[in-house]
Amino acid sequence: MGYRLGVDVGGTFTDLLLFDDASGDFWRHKTPSTPADSSEGILNGVEVICAAAGLTPSAIDTFLHGTTVATNAMLEGKGARVGLVTTKGYRQVMQIARSFVPGGLAGWIVWPKPEPLARLQDTVEVKGRMDAQGQEMRPVDDDDIREQLGKLKGRGIETLTVSLVNAYLNGDHELRVAAIAREVMPDIPLSLSHEVLPEMQEYERTLTTVANAAVRPIVGRYVRNLRSRLAAAGMAGKLSLLRSDGGLMSSQKAEEHPVALLMSGPAGGVTGALWVAKHAGLDNILTLDVGGTSTDVALIEHGEPRRVRTTEVGHLSVRASSLDVKTVGAGGGSIAYVPELTKALRVGPQSAGAVPGPAAYGKGGTLPTVTDANVVLGYLPENLLGGTFKLDRAAATAAVQTIADALGISLMAAARGIIDIVNENMFGALRMISVQQGYDPRDFALMGFGGAGPLHVNAVARLMGSYPAVSPVSPGVLCALGDATTRTRTETARSLSKRVSETSIAAVMALLTEMDVQVRAELVADGIPAADIETAFEIDVRYAGQAFEVPMTIDLATLQAGGIAALTARFDAEHLRLFTFNMDTEHELVNLRAVALGKALDLPAHQLPVGDGNPAAAKLRDHTLWMDGAEQAAVIYDRARLRAGDVIPGPAIVIEMDSTTLIETRHIGTVDRFGNIMITPA
Repeated sequence: MGYRLGVDVGGTFTDLLLFDDASGDFWRHKTPSTPADSSEGILNGVEVICAAAGLTPSAIDTFLHGTTVATNAMLEGKGARVGLVTTKGYRQVMQIARSFVPGGLAGWIVWPKPEPLARLQDTVEVKGRMDAQGQEMRPVDDDDIREQLGKLKGRGIETLTVSLVNAYLNGDHELRVAAIAREVMPDIPLSLSHEVLPEMQEYERTLTTVANAAVRPIVGRYVRNLRSRLAAAGMAGKLSLLRSDGGLMSSQKAEEHPVALLMSGPAGGVTGALWVAKHAGLDNILTLDVGGTSTDVALIEHGEPRRVRTTEVGHLSVRASSLDVKTVGAGGGSIAYVPELTKALRVGPQSAGAVPGPAAYGKGGTLPTVTDANVVLGYLPENLLGGTFKLDRAAATAAVQTIADALGISLMAAARGIIDIVNENMFGALRMISVQQGYDPRDFALMGFGGAGPLHVNAVARLMGSYPAVSPVSPGVLCALGDATTRTRTETARSLSKRVSETSIAAVMALLTEMDVQVRAELVADGIPAADIETAFEIDVRYAGQAFEVPMTIDLATLQAGGIAALTARFDAEHLRLFTFNMDTEHELVNLRAVALGKALDLPAHQLPVGDGNPAAAKLRDHTLWMDGAEQAAVIYDRARLRAGDVIPGPAIVIEMDSTTLIETRHIGTVDRFGNIMITPA
């Protein structure tokens, strides 16, 4: 056993958490992100955190990393130029797309249709055809393939996608196109649809494979650059990246399949919350990950986060597994403003980011942000990051005063208005993943993390009725904790698309067993011992004629014992919960999925010495803050000196190196044995 380093790159800060696997000791560090080249900020952090631990980078065995490189490339439209090879007659597959238009009834009038990732002039057709059973109807023509690829080569494409009709059943034609493409354009990365997404539905399969191709050169360059810079710094350990579904993949696999990284960044917080919840004895949790630019929320029920089969990034909705995370433009750097037309206060989604940042950061920012409002109200003391980061209260006051002047109200009322609006924005996001999914938020605890999560978690829990409001240990680097404590994961899928009466338990078991062998072999190839691999399975079920499916988790023993009837009975119960009705229609098994998981990383959680309930030993000083429309006497505590069982009456502020926790009036915070602060109404 050695050292493990989790690194999460955010819009404002890069978080690092270094673990000693043997002792459970850990070190944490936050360093400003470097948007122009994320690896620069990472290397700065690695140098500092290794010095703090008294070791060199060569001692780090495993480097685990959540990244937004693929996400940002999609959002900013900076993906590579993609060439697309389709079956003859399907050249417009990306332009036809789906008929869904976002917005109200008049959305089709005002919605500008986004430019497809693969343009029509960069799309060619080839002869040949597989039928709906995967049998060859017409063979491919090598001369035709060379002619069409020659057209693409002359158009300056940077990456190539091959997506042929019914290739999910038989990929032989795609493989032939790929073999010729490697001769015609040997330096162009290839993405084949039957390898990226072996599922039915031509548009979704093509879109997902094109998205994979679009980000592949960008992610590949980033991963290779990071690997070489880490090696130059002396780190020879294994580099793994966090997938959108909360699992890990090797850096080599990430270069080939980067579409699995589109929600890598937010996934780290959810996996970190799972680790905290397991030790804190919490089963049902809503997560509130508040960073500098945005807030990510997710739902964990019975210790399992909700996963979805689509990853949404901007206007794109690709078919790739991800944690069900919703994002709103509400963070510590969100800019407050008063539009001239409405004269109504707005907060976000625009952000001051890392450069210049909030006015309080003293880096040249002058626009009022959520952080500035927290400083003005006294919720955020002037010293951050253990005293290494000084806040400029005068600059924050001047920035928020512009809002007060525009609205004709007092400074404190303007600052509190900014906080109330951003809290409501977070509340709205949490409703989307709870109430709108059929869950009662009062059945869940609310865990706030990220740099600003613990500042807002008490107020948002009050709006939601979700208690306790939890401020975990090291909330500012919880995403990095998630990167460091999750499991290696890979998956494969097959489309079955048969009614229950048309198949049998033996046929389904045979397919799942075959997929089990495939995914286990992939993890073994990544260096995971066969004895450490577990496999889970999902079957997408629907009523015949429906256009959507509900994924049902299953294990082979349960499926064998209960048969397909037990699976469809579970589907009926879940369909009733989600949609409040069932149908008198035969069931259909649509897709099968096998997921292989490496060994769970068992990191010990440090327990605090037990106190007598009085937090006086952790008191730093008396303080004054603005709450409930008036100045309030409060106390500032040092989290490092709190003991298990300490009870902190609000209003109070608990500070630590990477975050600040606010306990409101009429609430109390109780420290559990692992150091988590559980906030409940007094």
